Amino acid sequence: MSKHLSELLVTPAEMSAIDAAAAASGIDSFGLMERAGAAAAAAALRLHPGAMRFVVLCGPGNNGGDAYVAARRLLESGATVALFHLGDPARLKGDAARARAGCPLQGQELGLYRPEAGDVVIDGLFGAGLGRAVPADVAALTEHVAEAGIAVLAIDLPSGVDGRTGKVLGAAFQARNTITFMTRKPGHLLMPGRELCGELEVFGIGIPARIIRAEAGGAIAENTPDAWKAVLPAARLETHKYKRGHLVVFSGEADKTGAARMSAVSGLKAGAGLVTIAAPGAAMAANAAHLTAVMLHAVDDEADLAEWLSDKRLQTFVLGPGFGIGARARDFVAALADRRLVLDADGISSFKDDPQQLFALFRGEPRLVLTPHEGEFSRLFPDIGEDDALGKVDKAVAAARRANAAIVYKGADTVIASPDGRALINTNAPVWLATAGSGDVLAGIIGGLLAQGLPTFEAAAAGVWLHGEAGQRAGKGLTAEELAAEVLPL
Repeated sequence: MSKHLSELLVTPAEMSAIDAAAAASGIDSFGLMERAGAAAAAAALRLHPGAMRFVVLCGPGNNGGDAYVAARRLLESGATVALFHLGDPARLKGDAARARAGCPLQGQELGLYRPEAGDVVIDGLFGAGLGRAVPADVAALTEHVAEAGIAVLAIDLPSGVDGRTGKVLGAAFQARNTITFMTRKPGHLLMPGRELCGELEVFGIGIPARIIRAEAGGAIAENTPDAWKAVLPAARLETHKYKRGHLVVFSGEADKTGAARMSAVSGLKAGAGLVTIAAPGAAMAANAAHLTAVMLHAVDDEADLAEWLSDKRLQTFVLGPGFGIGARARDFVAALADRRLVLDADGISSFKDDPQQLFALFRGEPRLVLTPHEGEFSRLFPDIGEDDALGKVDKAVAAARRANAAIVYKGADTVIASPDGRALINTNAPVWLATAGSGDVLAGIIGGLLAQGLPTFEAAAAGVWLHGEAGQRAGKGLTAEELAAEVLPL
């Protein structure tokens, strides 16, 4: 897993440990607050040069301390500043109390703020560490600010957004811009937090990278090539088609063959040396009419499959797109238990009544990739899916451990998780990627990467990233066929 600070995501608990370690190393913690508040003020002036008034909202903790510093710096710059506080500011402690003491503005209670034309709100109420629903007066204020169309600049995270999960805790500000410090938090990338942050900027305030790396677990990061490029197969002049792997994609019945073909073509374009569609005899003609570079093989039942699997070069499979739900899918998966498998769509749904039957087949070295969307995830992992205390990353990791599989938990904020606890949050997928057949293309890309020898987690993560890049190239209004055509190998 990459530990470049630009990809690393630090949870609020880890950030607290980083702050403590920085202070223990002799770094002046108030100096860090000064730099954070100064960065907030500078961003406000740069982003809103026409503001008539900066309205600074100060909370009861260190996020409020940053806001007091920002208010002082804005005042020193000649800006008009109004300050409102949540709770009794006399109860502030440590650096936050010192920041408040250094701010010459006399604040008012939060409930007294009335939006005015030309206001810009600087939100320093809670930041990333909020662990409970926001108070009623804060919830009401978020509504008033939104209704008035007031621009919001959030310090660290829009108040009301959980820094670990991206969930809204009761209510939250919709920020136009958010500034955070040193590293991003998972809540900056996970939905709906990602949308509520608006444009996000990261500012260094002087904590050494060595301290961040030492205190951050490094288990959660953004899905970028740095996270998996080290395991990519090296290009060699003597490489031939079998060295780049043979991918098999199972087709559905004669009237449901398109999904498998999109998977197969995508696997070929992702770099697999050979791709074969395994189809029922009755679907051979329908597939043959549309295939050129992809091969075709008749497989009607378990006996056909068992005979074919005697060819040990066949190691990587995609099952699910258009295949049909039921016992045949379960039987085929059981026959593939010692091979690498991407299980998608109908393949996943075929195990909804007994997920443990699936998980029991794939013990040992991880060789299974599951690609559920929200509904499929809940069918395979009902207790995990319904646990509101868990965020999407936590759910994906718990599912990966239970299934001993790489999990691609799909959505606008797709999370890729490994049984060993690693997780990546994907950010490069355009909104127009949500179209019929898009998941078939993704399954094929992942299969193509697995066929080339990538481990399951890295194949899943790289596949999701390639899928997003193909979506960007295909552009708005894409169809799944156009998406498959835009897939490029790594």
